[in-house]
Amino acid sequence: MTPSADIRAFMGRLGHRFRRPELLVRALTHGSIGSATRPDNQRLEFLGDRVLGLVMAEALFHADPDATEGQLAPRYNALVKGETCAAMAREIGLGEVLKLGRSEMLSGGRRKEALLADAMEAVIAAVYLDGGFDAARDTILRLWQTRLDSLDDDPRDAKTALQEWAQAHGMPPPVYDQTGRSGPDHAPVFHITARLADGREAQAQGAGTKRRVEQEAAQALLSRLEKSE
Repeated sequence: MTPSADIRAFMGRLGHRFRRPELLVRALTHGSIGSATRPDNQRLEFLGDRVLGLVMAEALFHADPDATEGQLAPRYNALVKGETCAAMAREIGLGEVLKLGRSEMLSGGRRKEALLADAMEAVIAAVYLDGGFDAARDTILRLWQTRLDSLDDDPRDAKTALQEWAQAHGMPPPVYDQTGRSGPDHAPVFHITARLADGREAQAQGAGTKRRVEQEAAQALLSRLEKSE
């Protein structure tokens, strides 16, 4: 098949020229528009998740020969988590070429975090099937290199760090309460309070996913704790 102009432009941003562009088209086809004659990207997402994981594990393994498993695990999680995949998808304009059903399109599907993350993994699988593991590794490392280079030695997410702080001080895990929600259904704004057993708390609000705003609330509470110590 001859890819459309927008698909060719996306190939350029991705950095892989497909010999079988139909693989990329499938990777960009969401279940809301898929059919028996037009397969969607769910199976590719499953494969791409594993390819990304292997490439990141190998890169981290070689980057720091002295790191323990306990040090490597949070770095790995920071690189392969859904938020990172969605951020990468936004950086290369993946949402612009997603093939969505009408209802998903009208509900803001091109901006949805989970949908973008899943499609990014599917695209990785398409590169792997089209060009083999070396091509997939080269593509992933080129896209993720900045994140690899700037990765903290201890990139635990804020919720994990706050839970460990609470445990170290003899407290149960913090709780996260949704105290409000505003905005349209396709772009909700969540209001979250992170609270410790001793009553100390912090709030955050933002668009995207509830999980992301919980992370922001946890970070706000961590910052408050650091100032009080």
